[in-house]
Amino acid sequence: MHQCLTKGLAILAASAMTLLPVYPASAQDKDGSSTKTPIKHVVVIFQENVSFDHYFGTYPHAKENNDGSKYFKGATCDEDHSYSDEQFAFDGGLMDRFAKVSCKDPNIGPFSTMGYYDGNTGTALWNYAQHFAMSDNSFGTTFGPSTPGLLNLVAGNTFEGTIMNGKSGKGNIAGGRDAGAVIGDPDPFGDACSAPGRAQISMSGQNVGDLLNKAGVTWGSFMGGFGNCAAVSTGTTGLTTSDYIPHHAFFQYWQSTLNAKHTPRTSVDMIGHQGDAANHEYDLADFWDALKAHNMPAVSFLKAKAIQDGHAGYSNPLDEQISLVNTINALEKTDEWNETAVFIAYDDSDGWYDHQMGTIVTQSNVSDDQLLGPGNCGSPKANDVSGGTQNGRCGFGPRLPLLVVSPWAKQNFIDDTITDQSSILRFIEDNWDLGRIGGGSTDVIAGTLNNMFDFSGGPKAGRLILDPATGIVVSQ
Repeated sequence: MHQCLTKGLAILAASAMTLLPVYPASAQDKDGSSTKTPIKHVVVIFQENVSFDHYFGTYPHAKENNDGSKYFKGATCDEDHSYSDEQFAFDGGLMDRFAKVSCKDPNIGPFSTMGYYDGNTGTALWNYAQHFAMSDNSFGTTFGPSTPGLLNLVAGNTFEGTIMNGKSGKGNIAGGRDAGAVIGDPDPFGDACSAPGRAQISMSGQNVGDLLNKAGVTWGSFMGGFGNCAAVSTGTTGLTTSDYIPHHAFFQYWQSTLNAKHTPRTSVDMIGHQGDAANHEYDLADFWDALKAHNMPAVSFLKAKAIQDGHAGYSNPLDEQISLVNTINALEKTDEWNETAVFIAYDDSDGWYDHQMGTIVTQSNVSDDQLLGPGNCGSPKANDVSGGTQNGRCGFGPRLPLLVVSPWAKQNFIDDTITDQSSILRFIEDNWDLGRIGGGSTDVIAGTLNNMFDFSGGPKAGRLILDPATGIVVSQ
C-alpha cells in the first residue's frame, strides 16, 4: 500500500504541471473572461449514488436481452453508504465485506449490493462513453454519502463543518464532534428549506464560487425544486423526493454563497452574475431560461430533481437517463456547444460493489474509520494534504463514473489517469486561472482531466442526439 501511495502521488504531481496556452474571450463570453483551453462553458451534472461497477462493470460487453428495468418496479433499495461502513466493506482492499452491509432488495435479494446494470439499461451513458471520453480510474475524494461528495466537488474539502442547531455530531462530524470533517448528510444551516429535525452545519473556508466571484467569472448552481422547496420541507423527518433535497445543495453550506430564502433571480440577464438577488443559487428552470437567452454562465453546476438524480431508493437509471439526455441534447443544439464541456459525475457510490480500491492519499484515525481496522485509515502525517490537522477525511473513497461530453473530448476514449471529485474543481481553477482554494483542499494534488480532451486543432467530436426514453442514437 505504501508503494501504491508513493506511485499515486507521483502521478498526481506530474499531471498537475500541464501548461496550456491562453484562449481570449469569445463572442459567447459575456463576462469577458479568458481561458487556458477552448472550453468557455463548463457544465457539471452531478448525479447520485452510483459506483463505477454498478453502471460500467462489464463495459463494453452487455449480455443479450439483459433488461435491468425488470428490477425497478419502483427503485432498488438504498444501500448502506455511511463513511464507516463503506470502509468496512473495503476491508483494507480485499473488497470482500459488501454483502455484510447489503440491504435486502425485494427484487434482487439479500445481497443486492452486488447488483449491476449494463448497456441494455444504461444505454445513454454507454453511448456517451463510446462517442466521447470516460474515466475508469476516478474516485470519491473521501468515503461517505452525498454531502461529503458535493463538498469535495466544490471545495476539495469536508473540513471544517460546524453544527449550528444543537443537534448531535454523531454520524455527521468525524469523531462525533460538534465541528470538524463532515462524514454524514447534515443539512445546510440558514437554508429556509432545511429540515428542523436534522443536524445543520455551516462550512468555513472557501469554495470555487468564491474564487469565481473574485475573478469576475459568471457561475451558478441550478437545482431541481429550488424555487418551490417550501412545499417539500415540512416536519422533522426530512423531505419528499420529488424535488429539492437540502443536503445535496452544493453552495448552501457557506454563508458567502447562501441563498437562505431561495430568493428568485433579479432577471434572466443577471443569472450567473454578481449582484443578482439569487446569489448564484437557482432553480433548474433558470438554467434553461439562461440558455435560451444565450446567457449560460461560464460555470454551471446542475442537480436534477430528486426523482431523476439516479439515487437508489427513489430514482432509477431510466428516470436518470431521461434527465441526462434531455439536458445534453439541449446543450448540443446551442450556439455555445463548440465551447462547452459537460462533466457527468456522481457524489458517492451508494455502497454498490466496486472491485477496485484507490490510493489512500488522505489518512485518518478517528473512531469512525474502519478501512484497515477499527479507528484506522492510516495515520495522518504532518506533510499530507490535511497538514495533520483535519482528521476524518479518509480517501480516496469508492470508484465512481466520470464522463466528459464535449466536442473537444477524445472519442471512444477511456482514461486511466488517477482522478477524484476535486479534479473537476481543479479543471475549473486551471481553465480560468483562479488559483487554489487553500485550507487543506485536495485541489493541490488532484489529478488532471486534460487527458480526456484533445485541444489541438479544432473540435473533434460531433453532436450525438439520443432518445431520452431508450438512450439509443437518434442522430450524430
